[in-house]
Order: sequence, then structure tokens, then C-alpha cells
Amino acid sequence: MKNKKLRSVAVIIAFVLLLGLCTYTAVEGFGENKAGSASSIHLGLDLAGGVSITYQVVGEEKPDGADMSDTIYKLQQRVYNYSTEAQVYQEGDDRINIEIPGVSDANAILEELGKPGSLYFIRQKDGEGNDNYSYSMQANEATGEIDYTYVLNRPIEEIEADGSIILNGIDVKNAQAGSRADQMGASDFVVQLNLTDEGTVKFAEATKTAYEAGETIAIYYDGKVVSAPRVSAVITDGTAEINGMGSYERAEQLASTIRIGGLKLELEELHSKVVGAQLGSEAISTSLKAGAIGLVIVIIFMIAVYLLPGFAASLALLLYVAVIVVLLYGFDITLTLPGIAGIILSIGMAVDANVIIFARIREELATGKTVSSAMKIGFDKALSAIIDGNITTLIAAAVLALIGSGSVKGFAYTLALGIVISLFTSLVVTRLLLNAFYTLGCKSPKLFGVAKEHKTIAFLSKRKIFFAFSAVCVLAGFVIMGIQAAGGNDALNFSLEFKGGTATNVAFNENMTIEDIDANIVPLIEEITGDGNVQTQKIEGTNEVIFKTRSLNVSERDELVNVLVTNYGVDEAKITAENISSTISSEMRSESLIAVIVAAVCMLIYIWFRFKDIRFGASSVIALLHDVLVVLTFYAAVRLSVSSTFIACMLTIVGYSVNATIVIFDRIRENLSLMGKKDDLVEVVDRSITKTLSRSVFTSLTTFIMVAVLYVMGVSSIREFALPLMVGIVCGTYSSVCVTGALWYVLRTKFAKKQAAKK
Repeated sequence: MKNKKLRSVAVIIAFVLLLGLCTYTAVEGFGENKAGSASSIHLGLDLAGGVSITYQVVGEEKPDGADMSDTIYKLQQRVYNYSTEAQVYQEGDDRINIEIPGVSDANAILEELGKPGSLYFIRQKDGEGNDNYSYSMQANEATGEIDYTYVLNRPIEEIEADGSIILNGIDVKNAQAGSRADQMGASDFVVQLNLTDEGTVKFAEATKTAYEAGETIAIYYDGKVVSAPRVSAVITDGTAEINGMGSYERAEQLASTIRIGGLKLELEELHSKVVGAQLGSEAISTSLKAGAIGLVIVIIFMIAVYLLPGFAASLALLLYVAVIVVLLYGFDITLTLPGIAGIILSIGMAVDANVIIFARIREELATGKTVSSAMKIGFDKALSAIIDGNITTLIAAAVLALIGSGSVKGFAYTLALGIVISLFTSLVVTRLLLNAFYTLGCKSPKLFGVAKEHKTIAFLSKRKIFFAFSAVCVLAGFVIMGIQAAGGNDALNFSLEFKGGTATNVAFNENMTIEDIDANIVPLIEEITGDGNVQTQKIEGTNEVIFKTRSLNVSERDELVNVLVTNYGVDEAKITAENISSTISSEMRSESLIAVIVAAVCMLIYIWFRFKDIRFGASSVIALLHDVLVVLTFYAAVRLSVSSTFIACMLTIVGYSVNATIVIFDRIRENLSLMGKKDDLVEVVDRSITKTLSRSVFTSLTTFIMVAVLYVMGVSSIREFALPLMVGIVCGTYSSVCVTGALWYVLRTKFAKKQAAKK
């Protein structure tokens, strides 16, 4: 007994030390990270600003729209290496803007990104004096490797004219750095190329000629030869490999050059600048205050409702927050304002597993079990629901991370991180703390609470009412969107990220803070546009400010100029306006939609596998679709701006909806296995929903509290994220309690009748 108490004291001391270490690392930091992980996390354009680079298409003719779209998309894939929150969009007819958050050295980015210029693959001809290029070798004293310096001997136009160019950039589909083991077992760093169908045919012919003649094929980019690999085989399948790169960094540099050179348009840098945060420091401070207040409220709620287990869960929750902050920095995840909101939301959701466990413990205590037995059985019985719910959401996160792009990918990383940490704190930390408290003398059932027997609520008897109400809510959204479209408006209030708009650059006579601009100037612009979606960016080291709005017509542009000249004395000559494209391209939208569909299918398959009944999976996906469509109805009805936060909001609701549904289905599955001959299926479903009702309500309440505080205290962009989330939480609770069980029951009974009829 004495040894058990000593172990329990050791557990508590170890927890305190771990919490202290993680908190200190998050706030203060160690070694090079003396500022602490929290202040060193990479922030998005909205919170920290970054580098803005403008490229112009080379040539006098107006570029083709399809070529511009293709170039923008390829540049988007390139800049995601810096941040998933980087933006690429068209400005005017022939310019492309790239904005990369969290960096301040434009020259360094330009050097790494490379100048998007022409890329050619050139066959080296035989014959004295007829070489297309030559090279010299020099030993690198630092690495011991051989450095090659290539020189083009003839103008590229002359080489192109005599047919020596076998491929150009658009024939290359992709280029990636990699490594493989050579014959001696050492790592050989390589660049792997994938060619288009047309490029495959060209390359097969060229490599056949080059291989037979023992020639090389040089890669020419932006005025110089960057590599000249020898052809060692005829390549007919459209995949090639450049080996002997010496290091992964060299391989990645060459792969990056090939990727950036594989553009349909040749670009030249027009200018670069450092832009400030789109939102002021107040946005971060108010969000953090909201998170702290919400966390305190959730802790008070957990202790008040669940007593000692609630106290243990609250301690684990504090560790969860500290670890999240440390790992966000450790995994180099770019954090935006919606990301902060998502983390704050995850704090509310992190208690979900604890609520399931504690409800189970109380149920066991109500049957007369001892506290020790109740804790063990409670954790064991809750495990399947917790694991299934979180793995289902984790599958969705993995699919979104692999297939999605931009903010979808960033959201997936944060979601997956939160799931793994919450599982650890709920199933391991809370359990260790509870067992330690028990061993040290906290053994009274009064400290845990005992479940009261509640009368089973007849949810299924009202299923037709629930189905009708849900159908009305969903159909209302389509009707509202149809009316808006018929009236000449967009079905939804799409923001700049989806529709593009106008960027107005203004040079003020004084250096104004972003807070002053938001408080005084933005309201004047909103009056002109009739739209609350105005983005502001300051150009560092100048008095210039960029205002991004919906597309302005000529009269609106004139009105904006007059307001700025009249109220702020701005020189009219220092006001310029350009149309800008959407930052969320059609390819990104398609990828996001495909990612969500694939994620839903994967979740359906997993639920089918785990529950041995596809009707559980089908009901989950239908309920998920229901929640998304109801929130879409809300967006349409109140004309809430559909921006990048819309994607994050919908994905959050998807994860929340699935998790809530799994808990109820897990209880139905359990009760079905215990179902006697006298038990009615309706009674089993109603009893399962009633037994999990406290979990559904309490989890929703804690999550709602976090989001509500965020809505009350947050800035306008945070409110645009928090408001539909609150609707989604309420809708998710309603659907999991009133719709999903009824759906499963209908599918089960209808399917059973058809099977019986066949027999």
C-alpha cells in the first residue's frame, strides 16, 4: 500500500514537472528559442504579414487567360513549400502577386523561389567547335565534392533554331528531390522527373539518339545551364532520374528550378515589398484573452459537474494547451486567425473523451460498483467510442492533408495534431491522475457522482417531425440561394478569396497604424462598397496601405478617391487601383471538394468496417451532409461572407458531427449485443440516445462556451468564423440526438423488410 502511494505521489510530481516544462517552453523557451514557442510560431498574413512579390508576364501581347490560370496554379504549388497559407493571385491583365507569410527578407525568397523564366532541355551535339555548352570543374574545399560551372557557348535562339532543344518547361509535369541507396549502400540524392504525354514521346526519341551517341542533355534555365546529366538509358515511360546530386539540398534546388521553369508564361520580377499584418495586434490579444476566459469557464464547468474527475480532466486540459503550443512551433505549422479560433475550439472539444468516460463511471457507480471497479470499467467501456470517433476524424484529417491544398491542408495538420494530443491527455494523463488521487485517499463515491436513472425519452416517435424540420431547413437554403441568383446576385456572399476584387493602393501623408485604419477608414470604404469584407495591408517602411475590396466599378472607384482626398488630404496621383483575381483558384476548390468527398467515403468505409453494418456509416454521412447544408442555409440567409474561414468552418463541423454521431452509434451497438427477446428495437435506440444525452449536451455546451466567448470578444473576422460555428454546434447536437439514430432505425427496418420479402 505504501508503495502504491509513493507511485501515486510520483505520478503527480511527474505531471507537475511535465506541465511546468511544457508551459515554460511555450512561454520562455530554451536554447535558441529563448522567446518561447508561443511567440516563435509562424503566423499567417493576417497576423504577421510577410513578403509580397509581383511578377509581370514577359512580352507585349496580353497573355491568354488559361495560361495565366495554369501559371498561378503552378506557382501556388511552389510557394506552399514556404507556407500552406501563402497566396497567389492575378493583378490586372499581366501581373501575378505572390504573398508569403511569416518572412521579411524578400531577396532571400526571390533567390530561393527563383525567377520564373524559360526552361529548356538541350541535347549536346558532337563535333569540334559545335558544342552548345562547355563546363569547368573545381573541387569544393568545404564538402570535398566537385562543383561544375557551365557556360552556354551559343545564343539560345541559335540553339533553338537548329533543333537542339528537345523539351521545354511545359513538357515537365513534376520534379521532386529524393534519395536512394547506391550499389555500395550509401545514399545517392536524385531528382525525379515526370513528363507529360507529349514530353514522354519527345524524350524517348531524344534519349535514344543521345544514348547511342554517348551525349548529354543539358537543362538550361534563366540564362544559364543548371545541370548536364549524361544519358545512361533510353527512357520511354515518361519518368527520368538525375543522380549524383551530392546532397538533398542540391537535389531540391534543381527540382525547384525545374518546377518553377515549367510555366506556360515567362515572368520577370516587377517589384517586391514587405507587407504588414492584415489585422492589428489587437486581434491576437483579444483572441488569446477569449481563449483564456473560455478555458477558465470550461474548467469551472467541468469541476462543478464532474467533481474530482472534472478536476483531473482540467489538469490534463492545461497540459493539452501547453503541448499544442509547443508542437505547433515544433512542426512548423503556420497559424492564422482561423487557426487560433480552431485551437480554442479544440479546447472545448478536448473534454469530449473525458465526458464520455465520466458518464460511464457514474453509470457503473449507480449499479453498486466500487469506485475502483467503476473507474476501470468506465474507461474500458468508453474506449471504443473514443477511439472510433477520433480515428474517423483522423482519417478525414489525413485525406485532407494528402489531397487538399492551401488552408485545407493547414487545417488538416492542426486537426490531426489536436486529435492525437487530446487522446493522450484524456486516456493516459486523466486516468493516471484519477488513479493517483484514488490511491491517496479520494475514494468516496460522492467525489465522483452517481448517475440518476432517467426515464427513456421517446425520440423515435417524433422522427417524422425531426425529418420534416431538417428537410425544411435544408430546402430553405436552396430556395434562398435560388432567389438570390434570380435577383442577379451570387447565391452566396462570396468574398475576395473566391471572387477576386479590386486592390486600391493609397499613399497617405502620415504613417497610420492598422488599428487606426480599421477604426476610421475601413468604415468609409464599407459605406461605398456596401460590403463588410474589406482587407487592409500596410507596406512596411512606407505610408502606403493596400485596401482589398469586392470589384469596384468606375463610379465607386471615383467615390473612394474623393473620400480619401477630402478626408485625409491624399494626393490623387498616389492612389492606384487594379483588379485582382481570387486567391482560391478553381483548381483549389476542386481539390478541396474532392478531398472532402474522399474523406467522407473513407469515413463511411471505416464505420462500416468497425460496426459491421453499412447502415451506421450511411447514417453518419447523411447526418454529416445534413449539418453542412443547414449551416450553408445560415450562410445564405444572413448573407455571411464566404471566405477562406468558410472552408475551415465547414471542416470543423464535419469533424464535430462525426464525433458526436459515433458516440451514439457505439451505445446502440453495445445495447444491440445485450438485446433480449422482449426488447424492442425502438426501445433500444431510444435508450441509447437517452443514456448518451448528457454527453451530447455537456460536450456541446463546453464547445459552445469557447466559441461564444470568442464571438463576444473577437474582431470582426473572428466573429465571421465563430457565428456559423455556433450554429454548427447546435445543429450537430440536434442531428446526433434527433436525426442519426432515427435514420439508422429507418434504414435498418426498411432493409430488413426488403430482405424478408426476398426470402
